[in-house]
Amino acid sequence: MRKRLLALTAGTAALLLAVPASAADAGPGAAGIGDPYYPTYGNGGYDVSHYDLRLKYQPATDELEGTATILATPTQGLTRFNLDFALDVDEVRVNGNKAAFAATGEQELEITPAKPLEQGKQATVVVRYHGVPSAVQRYGFTSYQRTPDGGVNANEPEAAWWWFPSNDHPLDKATYDVSVSVPDGTQAISNGVLVSSSSKLGWTRYNWRENKPQATYLATLAIGHFDITTSTSDGGVPVINAYSTDLGDNDGAARASVERTGEIVDWLSGYFGPYPFSTAGGYVPNVKSGFALETQTRVFYSPKQFANGSSTSVVVHELAHQWWGDSVSLERWSDIWLNEGFARYAQWLWSEHEDEGTAQELADYVYALHPATDSFWTVAPGDPGADNQFDIAVYDRGALAIQALRNAIGDDDFFQLLKAWPTERRYGNGTIADFQALAEQISGQDLGALFRTWLYTTAKPATPAATALGVRADTKQPASWKQIAATNDIHGD
Repeated sequence: MRKRLLALTAGTAALLLAVPASAADAGPGAAGIGDPYYPTYGNGGYDVSHYDLRLKYQPATDELEGTATILATPTQGLTRFNLDFALDVDEVRVNGNKAAFAATGEQELEITPAKPLEQGKQATVVVRYHGVPSAVQRYGFTSYQRTPDGGVNANEPEAAWWWFPSNDHPLDKATYDVSVSVPDGTQAISNGVLVSSSSKLGWTRYNWRENKPQATYLATLAIGHFDITTSTSDGGVPVINAYSTDLGDNDGAARASVERTGEIVDWLSGYFGPYPFSTAGGYVPNVKSGFALETQTRVFYSPKQFANGSSTSVVVHELAHQWWGDSVSLERWSDIWLNEGFARYAQWLWSEHEDEGTAQELADYVYALHPATDSFWTVAPGDPGADNQFDIAVYDRGALAIQALRNAIGDDDFFQLLKAWPTERRYGNGTIADFQALAEQISGQDLGALFRTWLYTTAKPATPAATALGVRADTKQPASWKQIAATNDIHGD
């Protein structure tokens, strides 16, 4: 090969020199972003900065038509790249030119542009598509929920495939414009701010914008008949909430809970720093599921969360995620403790605020509740495995780890840490190792043994670890426990 290169003519050599190195070295992007829990999720070779989604939806038939315009910058020369998507694709254009495409695997949309994409040069990808989301299953399930008057897209760790093509992994966050046309009398709810709406020829178009980076699973779309309320918190945060008009017996409890969003956002800001987004709120559609999800700025709540009455605890949990999981997102799904452990601990802090049990009393009770033989202790919150990603141990044992950390470094350093993490990594990503390093920096302590014991050891920590936690023998059930425990299926079916 070396001899052949030496034999090239001067003209040929000059031509080769004119080809950008990134194009000459171009190759296909990886079909997965490299997450050990979900190897096929996300994609390699590019970084998305913005999604522009222009949609039309017919509630009567569940038919969705869409045009997604994606701004992406290659991180390598690309001859081919993938998006994650499950609906039918009609056409793909890359930088204005038609591109070849094929559906492969469970959710891969494989795109071959007319010419290779240069590393570092932003590309525009347009995907035209259609489908009936309720008719689509991948890996044996659907993340889409049909309602009597429309549908809802909200799930974790995957939801985007059923309504827009994406690089579906929290490591690649982007801003969003979501424009949805629905029949007059029907509403479309999404993330961020409602920029405008207009009606023409029997159809109303709603234009939503989320101007801060957002992970794909945190993008949400709900279509149906809603009662929408607006307000502003004492701290100046605009709040938009929406309730299906057919919630029945759960309507009052849902409103009594979700309408406290502004108050709770302001309260959480005292622990985690300024609210990171331009608006807050939630919506309660008429779905059969029982879970809630921290969809960015517009939390999704199933009506079943309020079947036993109002629950500010679930609202606290999901709003805490706006800092822990949304603004600062995990780098890989094994770091889920950074999301769920701190959202659960926020519920413990709310219990203190409501004089229904301190965080220490809740820690005592949880520790005593699970004997050493309980499988609760066999799940390591710091790396629970994909099958146990939302196991109760990630929540409760995860919160125990945080109380142990609080006791080890003291309240001054602990509450400084609770603000420092969301501030220093705002709109970015992080790992448990990054968090430990920050805790050690603030406290001046080596915390390796504490993190290993509470996050990675698959056995019940015994003395002196339990002594360090502060556990007492005379534990009793805190008044807040039943409401906190009622949220245990927060990410279940």
